[in-house]
Amino acid sequence: MDETHSPPLALDQLPGHLIRRLHQIAVGIFLDESRQFDLTPVQFAALDAICARPGLDQIGLSGAIAFDRTTIGGVVERLEAKGLIDRRVGQADRRTRELYITEQGRQLLDAITPAVLRTQERILYPLAPEERRQVLILLDKLVSQNNPFSRSPIKGD
Repeated sequence: MDETHSPPLALDQLPGHLIRRLHQIAVGIFLDESRQFDLTPVQFAALDAICARPGLDQIGLSGAIAFDRTTIGGVVERLEAKGLIDRRVGQADRRTRELYITEQGRQLLDAITPAVLRTQERILYPLAPEERRQVLILLDKLVSQNNPFSRSPIKGD
């Protein structure tokens, strides 16, 4: 063996690898639980954020759900094409488009919420209640403390 090369890393000991794997698993569970609704996890997050903050523009939406500004336009277009949101000329700045959930979007959000909650339950099922609480606290700490290093950081109001 060449002594100048580093030994292989144990991927199962690297937080980044484990987080990526958990993300893959979470997306798979979400899609399994919500297949009848034809909504991706990002589309759900966007719809939920628009419902919570009517009149949000695309830049605000991007910051609210930590999704890159370049790609958020496609998410918005798909939600609008499905009749779940409306884009309206901005009241304060006519160059912007404000986002509003439609009645159809509200109904879908109400209908998909149980599937989203089942998704969370399935993700955490191996953990005892106290472990669930701890992992959520630790994940929140990791996300909030590392938010500035994200290519798409969450931005507050």
